[in-house]
Amino acid sequence: MRVKSIVCVKRVPDTEARVRIAADGQSIETAGVKFVLNPYDEFAVEAALKHKEAAGAGDVTVLSVGGGESAETLRTALAMGADAAVLLKSAGPLEGLAVARVIAEEVKGREYDLLLFGMKAIDDDLQAVGPMVAELLGIPAATAVTEFSVEGGKATATREIEGGSEVVELKLPCAITLTKGAYEPRYASLKGIMAAKKKPLEEKPAAGGESGVKVEKLSYPAERSAGRIVGEGPDAVPELLRLLRNEAKVL
Repeated sequence: MRVKSIVCVKRVPDTEARVRIAADGQSIETAGVKFVLNPYDEFAVEAALKHKEAAGAGDVTVLSVGGGESAETLRTALAMGADAAVLLKSAGPLEGLAVARVIAEEVKGREYDLLLFGMKAIDDDLQAVGPMVAELLGIPAATAVTEFSVEGGKATATREIEGGSEVVELKLPCAITLTKGAYEPRYASLKGIMAAKKKPLEEKPAAGGESGVKVEKLSYPAERSAGRIVGEGPDAVPELLRLLRNEAKVL
């Protein structure tokens, strides 16, 4: 079955980056920080590409909401094999619902079968943008999906749940958020990287979203107090129990 997929992706700090609070106290210092395609979104891009390849037809469009620097992230997805990209440029950072409204406003004017997301972004851990977009568009959604198939106008998805898995069916078009499972992201080849430079990347102002949340202050976690040695061997047990009961109050 020919499948038209739209994959929503986000630019995030590398998981190995050392995050520091900027001088304004409301954002992170970006100088020297490496930004990457959100790892969970890579699963979504890979899923879209796998289904296109299996069908031998279809197309994959990647979409992102952010500043001009997000174009680099979209080029990464294009190098993996996506056909086209759209950057919805926002003047500043948007919270989850505002991002969902921007995406829904853009997607409702497009033809698609699958609207794919990573299960979450590693910077805010929200896990809500995909379901909120689905609600705004009035389409079914499945979250934390490890694998899915598309046939006969429906998607059959396997969801990760506590202690097992759940299989659900969704009528197309639908939204799916992906987690680690059957779709191991591919590396972009040199040919793919060169081809990405010629693929269409449309930039337009973000419409329909206004942030309802403002960051007042960022702060580092409180430093942990130094450890205490209360003794050695069995003789230390009574004192340890006393401290756990009276000071730590965990017993």
